[in-house]
Amino acid sequence: MSTTPGNLPPPPPQSSSPTQIAGQQAAPTSSVPLGPTAPFYRPSEASRTNTLAVVSLVAGIGSFFAHIVPGVGGFTVALIAVVTGFMARRQIKETGEQGMGMATAGMIIGIVHLALLGLLVIALIFAIFVFGAVMFGMHR
Repeated sequence: MSTTPGNLPPPPPQSSSPTQIAGQQAAPTSSVPLGPTAPFYRPSEASRTNTLAVVSLVAGIGSFFAHIVPGVGGFTVALIAVVTGFMARRQIKETGEQGMGMATAGMIIGIVHLALLGLLVIALIFAIFVFGAVMFGMHR
């Protein structure tokens, strides 16, 4: 069965609007006016976290893992944690930024790490002297 041109349904009436596909209307169909838009949230300077405080905390924690990095070592990273912690605390007191706890924690972790390294060096020197005394018969 074929349809002859005379048996086709009439074309839809032409409108001045562009072709619309169901669900893809170009303009809203309701007449509800748009309300005022809310202002964008912008945190104040006081609610920002001090960058050096974050660096201090990350360096303090990372100093225990930095011993595997040749040339850098945990001593250097722990020292960075202490120095940036002091700098961050001073900046936070001046600017009112957040992060005093992070700066203090990074500083304390760095100091503890440096103290442990100092104790390790003292214990190593003591062990060398004891080993030397035993090897060379300096005991009584």
